[in-house]
Amino acid sequence: MASPFPAPASKRRHLTTNWRSGLLTGLCTSALFLGWSSAARADGLPQSQIAQDRARLGNSTPLINQTDPATVRESMAAAEPPKADSADNKDDFDASDKLLGDPWGARSWLAKHGITIDIQEVDELWGNATGGTPSQADGNAAWGGDGHGSGTGAAYDGVTMPTLQIDTEKLFGLHGGLFNVSALQIRGRSMSQDHLGVFNPASGFEADRSTRLFELWYQQSFLHDKLDIKIGQQDLDTEFLISDYGALYLNSNFGWPMAPSVNLYAGGPSWPLASPAVRIRYRPTDDFTFMFAAADDNPPGNKNNSFGIQNGGNSADPTNQNTNNENGANFNMGTGALLITELQYATSIGGSDDGHGHKTEGLPGVYKLGGYYDTARFPSYLRNNMGQPLGSSSDTTGIPKWKRGNWMVYGIIDQMVWRPSADSPQSLGVFARVTGNGGDRNLISFAVDAGVNLKAPFKGRDNDTLGLGWGIGRPTYGQRQYDRNSGSIVQRNENHIELTYQAQVMPWWVIQPDFQYVWRPGGGVQDYGSSHLRRVRDEAIFGLHSSINF
Repeated sequence: MASPFPAPASKRRHLTTNWRSGLLTGLCTSALFLGWSSAARADGLPQSQIAQDRARLGNSTPLINQTDPATVRESMAAAEPPKADSADNKDDFDASDKLLGDPWGARSWLAKHGITIDIQEVDELWGNATGGTPSQADGNAAWGGDGHGSGTGAAYDGVTMPTLQIDTEKLFGLHGGLFNVSALQIRGRSMSQDHLGVFNPASGFEADRSTRLFELWYQQSFLHDKLDIKIGQQDLDTEFLISDYGALYLNSNFGWPMAPSVNLYAGGPSWPLASPAVRIRYRPTDDFTFMFAAADDNPPGNKNNSFGIQNGGNSADPTNQNTNNENGANFNMGTGALLITELQYATSIGGSDDGHGHKTEGLPGVYKLGGYYDTARFPSYLRNNMGQPLGSSSDTTGIPKWKRGNWMVYGIIDQMVWRPSADSPQSLGVFARVTGNGGDRNLISFAVDAGVNLKAPFKGRDNDTLGLGWGIGRPTYGQRQYDRNSGSIVQRNENHIELTYQAQVMPWWVIQPDFQYVWRPGGGVQDYGSSHLRRVRDEAIFGLHSSINF
């Protein structure tokens, strides 16, 4: 029997259709850019998206970007002060941000030849003090309504991620090339899946236990790093839909947001799942960035999802991450195409002329607009395959009607609003992200995340960040109508707040105590641990996160 409340965010699978026609658009566009720019070689590797945004926001972003372990490693590297570009030190290797350092000089020797090997370790402890619900996956007897069991208690989750990267220029002279391969060893249990009944997990690192291939891609830059193209197995949430200030928070709603997580098949190509994809990034100036990607929309290629309208998917794998793709090497290209694009603009407000023709530095901000279209078919929440109201007394089949295509638009603001001086590590930043999409084939129609971050809150703690964030997710009219038709509790808005403090204990170790409170989990889904009809009660969640770079 599958969980009757929605599985956590990036863990849903849906039926899809052939996506090759959609990917063809991306491939053709890539070929056009390649032909136009192949005569111009890049002088080096372009910045990662995290490093670029960190520089554009005046190094005020969190030390650790919580999107996934890959961006944890990248954001720690981006926080390192740049070295002077000279012949004497351009090949210097700094291992101070790694627990194991440079054993026997192996890392520095490999780095000289363009090879870097990293191991990122993430471990978390979580506890729910109030509310929640027992779960079949937890082995409680409450299922069936006898009132036993509890939604409170503790849980552990952990991820170990080894990554190999090769700079082709250093290795064999090919300018602007970067090869990347990474793997995941995921362990522990998902407290959100077992006990919380929320739309998205309380932690972005919660996932089904497995040892799997993660990303496998090659990136080539052109036009002196203004253009780069990445081809291969990719996780799109390291580059698209990111709020750099919002990435401080552990709740997964602040990473890959609620709407794509619960609306797309498998949550789309987002951690811990990656898909074959082509990604194009063009940066004509420091202020503007344009990105486009065409990816398979359903990394494992599952035939069912975990929603009630499709009978819950695979009961042995409630979040459907491991079904058909436990080792991560499925390389699915037989479902739908996810086409996503994003335009970014970096600006500065409040600068002034010093009277000598020089403009003083203002407060930086990054503004992003984007959207996606998924070519797959999605089940309707309103009608069955005979045109009858799905879930109603007149529903004779219980099989949803299929709808072609799905879309979402979004906007993101990251803006510094205060800094004592241009060279001060202390700053105050605010962020907001809004997503919106259609309602007849989705669970979430509208979601907002917002918050405020104080960087370097205490003297001598330059890399620490204190943050307070809030978010809301609204179920679609289709989901609410299905609830009415089926006699279930009608889902409403879910609200959550998070108070967190990110502290750099050592250059290679960051810890983060965290508190979250969720009002009306899952929009007020039914508590199946109760002997009578009631919603899952509000939840007070405490967590401790640790990130170690080996």
